[in-house]
Amino acid sequence: MTLETEVQTLRLVPMFKDIDAARLKLLAFTSERVNFAPDQRFFSQGDAGDAAYVILDGVAHVLLETPNGQLKVAEFGRNDLVGEMAVLAETPRSATVTAQGEVIALRIDKHVFIELLSQFPQMAIAVMRELAKRLERTNARLARQ
Repeated sequence: MTLETEVQTLRLVPMFKDIDAARLKLLAFTSERVNFAPDQRFFSQGDAGDAAYVILDGVAHVLLETPNGQLKVAEFGRNDLVGEMAVLAETPRSATVTAQGEVIALRIDKHVFIELLSQFPQMAIAVMRELAKRLERTNARLARQ
């Protein structure tokens, strides 16, 4: 895939839509496109938060380790961001993320991700909104139990 194609792909990700083409080129250049096989882990609960991922194609499951085994708590697909919480909070991963089928993702190094958020307040706001929505969904799910 060419750098221009990668930039066009990134432009489709809602939180990147307002970032200028030069910055997207830099993001595409400094990020790594990774392929995950079915059931392959992006990362495990407890790992260090060294990167965030944007899912370009496919579906990933978010799993929590519980005393009764793994519990699926969320599912993410195309253009979704995963792994950002550990990067932002500088804490270990709070869950395990695995590919459900084949997944293509963009791995954004922690330092690149933090730099993007500091340079583009609209991106930081988009990430905060997404985190707030996830918290709201989690609270609603817990209230039903």
